[in-house]
Amino acid sequence: MRSIDLSGVTWRKSSYSNTSGGECIEVSDDFPALVPVRDSKSPDGPALVFGAAAWESFAAAVSRGGFTA
Repeated sequence: MRSIDLSGVTWRKSSYSNTSGGECIEVSDDFPALVPVRDSKSPDGPALVFGAAAWESFAAAVSRGGFTA
């Protein structure tokens, strides 16, 4: 697996992040086929990188309530 340089990407906070500063993720739209995701409370920490189709499928399932507790 190759390494992806995320040092210069633009991050945006998820619209589903809460306003009290917790449960926040950030994603980057800088790659056409990949979606880097990180914890906004730990911007220097690791990021997960998903294929765009897999991320789109996951986001659609979340919006349908597919992962309720």
